[in-house]
Amino acid sequence: MIRKIGVLTSGGDAPGMNAAIRSVTRSALSNGISVVGILDGYKGLVEGRFIPLERSSVSNLLSKGGTILGSARLKEFVNDDVVAKAAAKLKENEIDALCVIGGDGSFRGAAALTRHGINCIGIPGTIDNDIPATDFTIGFDTALNTIVDCVDKLRDTSASHHRCSIVEVMGNHCGDLAIYSGLSTGAEIIITPETGFDEDTIVEKLNYLEKQGKNHAIVIVSEKIVNVDTLSQKISNKTGFASRVTVLGHIQRGGSPTPSDRVLASRLGEKAVDLILEGIGGHCVGIENNEIISTPIEDALNMARDSKKDFFRLFERLV
Repeated sequence: MIRKIGVLTSGGDAPGMNAAIRSVTRSALSNGISVVGILDGYKGLVEGRFIPLERSSVSNLLSKGGTILGSARLKEFVNDDVVAKAAAKLKENEIDALCVIGGDGSFRGAAALTRHGINCIGIPGTIDNDIPATDFTIGFDTALNTIVDCVDKLRDTSASHHRCSIVEVMGNHCGDLAIYSGLSTGAEIIITPETGFDEDTIVEKLNYLEKQGKNHAIVIVSEKIVNVDTLSQKISNKTGFASRVTVLGHIQRGGSPTPSDRVLASRLGEKAVDLILEGIGGHCVGIENNEIISTPIEDALNMARDSKKDFFRLFERLV
């Protein structure tokens, strides 16, 4: 019998996390289940920092970015004794199940807690879109819109100054933000973990584009692939373009979530509560072909990520 559930956010924040907290809370309360919010992720869980959540507690959250519960990383949560301490805190406070909103690291923690007797459901909240068990993660669409807005503005000034604008976007080893934003903005070059990086090829392509009459270029680069300042200097030296770098950084994580992220978070939060009511643990929820699904967390973590070959083929045809 489920009487009380907890909800926490873990890892990097993502727009729409608050909408997911709201959905979990109100879906549970509608089923007569009490809800406890856990502050600052697994760190707050181990420390026992819990707050009751009521319908009024989650009012006006749909449009609010970040997470009202806070988030903190706890590297020690990979240790079984730390997980056991967290499970004991939940049992001590009569919390029967837990919804974990975050990325793959957060999901690993949820799987570990499930092995310790706490049914946990993972809700994918990360701008990187790097969870293979769902087409989209909460926060991805908002981050994508932020990037597109910035690149559109950069193109205006790049065209005025015969400039190559290098834009570094987030993604954490997943190129989805780069390829989606590249397609959306008509970027000339995309560099992602999937494409790899070859400096000579980049220079050659920019020189070719200039010969074809291009007076500006946009290069979108996924983080952690290349030093963008060094690349910019080489482009300035080896092509006719004056190159400038824009690192968007954590601005991609902020802001009011898009309607798409608000709806996705609401649907996934409801599904998470439904699974808990069915006595299911160790699963994560997601969306596939617009259908809300669930997958065992262990399976989700071991799935191969979609390489987006069709997207890259389309991009090459449209440049």
